[in-house]
Amino acid sequence: MARLSPEQNHGNGARPFLKWAGGKAKLAPTILERAPQQFGRFHEPFLGAGAVFFALQATCAQRATLTDVNPALVETFNALCEAPATVARALAALADQYLRAEHADRPAVYYKIRALAPASSVERAARLIFLNRTCFNGLYRENRSGEFNVPHGRYLRPKIVDEALLHACSAALQSAEIRCGDFHEACELAQPGDFVYLDPPYYPLSATASFTAYSRSAFGPPEQRRLRDAFDDLTRRGVAAILSNSDHPAVRELYEGRGYRMDIVTMSRSINSVGTKRASIPELLISNFPPDRPRR
Repeated sequence: MARLSPEQNHGNGARPFLKWAGGKAKLAPTILERAPQQFGRFHEPFLGAGAVFFALQATCAQRATLTDVNPALVETFNALCEAPATVARALAALADQYLRAEHADRPAVYYKIRALAPASSVERAARLIFLNRTCFNGLYRENRSGEFNVPHGRYLRPKIVDEALLHACSAALQSAEIRCGDFHEACELAQPGDFVYLDPPYYPLSATASFTAYSRSAFGPPEQRRLRDAFDDLTRRGVAAILSNSDHPAVRELYEGRGYRMDIVTMSRSINSVGTKRASIPELLISNFPPDRPRR
């Protein structure tokens, strides 16, 4: 059984190798402060960039099951886990093609690479990482056909290849099983004594803030209710869980009156293209277990 140890650092330099809308790099320390002191296996059913997993690996060498509904994302994580050097070489080739072009010609190179249909998982992983580092705001969005459709970004000097980071992430992923699937199925795999962190697409705070489709599948109110039911089931089975979501009345209505702890945390959001509109907003951390003694 893992024991979180703030004093002991098992870190190998791993941190998210992808930019991800709603990524939890800034919130991860707060989540781990509220995690159980001891638990069996860690589960992250909404993997995204894996910020909480990588932060956890810096605290304790931890067995984990990482799941996401996005097949391309899962394939990228698996390819990096199995062949980091090969992924890095394929990514470097794409980066060289892009960076050698004149700045005015780079959009054309980007769209040419975006239109590719690589034959191997390694080449597909390199393409996804390349697009993530050069597209608009690091977004991941698919059209109804499942094709990546984010436009070119406006970066003067994008850092596309970080070989040391890719190898560090690969090393951290050796302790993980990486799966493609729905969050409900992922939650069912958790056993009593395990710890689950759930980071769904957030309930939109306004009609103009409803970016909830990281794949071709949307995540609307019915999915939010299914998630609540899965959270209730984890509680009944003795699985510790923390869920993050926007501080919206609809979210509070789903979870209030069930004995759960709700903490408000304030986090900045950087998805807006206008820097002055990237304001901090309150978020909810919902836990189904009492807090442990404070960590020093």
